[in-house]
Amino acid sequence: YRIINTREVEGKVQYMKALVIGATGAVGRDLVSELLQHDCWEEIHIFVRRSCGLRDSRIKEHIINFENPKEWEGLVKGDVLFSALGTSRKQAGSKDAQWRVDYDYQYEFARAARRNGVRELVLVSSLGADAKSSYFYMSMKGKLEKAMQQLEFPSLVIMQPPALIRKKTKRITEPLLVALLQLCNRFGWFRNWNPMKTEVVAAAMERAGEEQPEGIHIIRGQDIRTYGK
Repeated sequence: YRIINTREVEGKVQYMKALVIGATGAVGRDLVSELLQHDCWEEIHIFVRRSCGLRDSRIKEHIINFENPKEWEGLVKGDVLFSALGTSRKQAGSKDAQWRVDYDYQYEFARAARRNGVRELVLVSSLGADAKSSYFYMSMKGKLEKAMQQLEFPSLVIMQPPALIRKKTKRITEPLLVALLQLCNRFGWFRNWNPMKTEVVAAAMERAGEEQPEGIHIIRGQDIRTYGK
């Protein structure tokens, strides 16, 4: 894959190879669906711990063990890495286990991608991410962002969405949080934190992958809505 953009070059349409981690999650599933709607993505390689059941001639599924990079790092070759991997502390079982998934797995995968010449990383983070935060989740996300920047991808786009509206969430408190934030937004409070559907984030990620803007770009809160249009 010598060409890394979708614009016509000498009258020929250029195609790209997408790499996706987190394809079984809410944002990841919508992202894969979004990628399939655009012909510029000739191949979509998804790296998962278990089969996600997605079927399409362009999808190439790789079932891997994230704990053993030597088994999969040679496969991480393409044009754009979309990183949407993540879990909750409750699902993981502890802070350390959540860190392993949300930070270590994503960083190790991105590092392998960069070593293999992948030009762009599109990362899902969180609004409020701050390495100096006293809140574990926000601190973890902030530290991950800084670590990703140090990998020096020619193009790095970080999405910082607010609370997400997931289609079939199993998190009991999530609908309550979304409802509360939506109520606050009606009164003009916390506008940047207005909950956002996962497909909105996915659309913005796909666009970032197509455009591959030079340098580091952090897209925060409601700016994601306009970026994806």
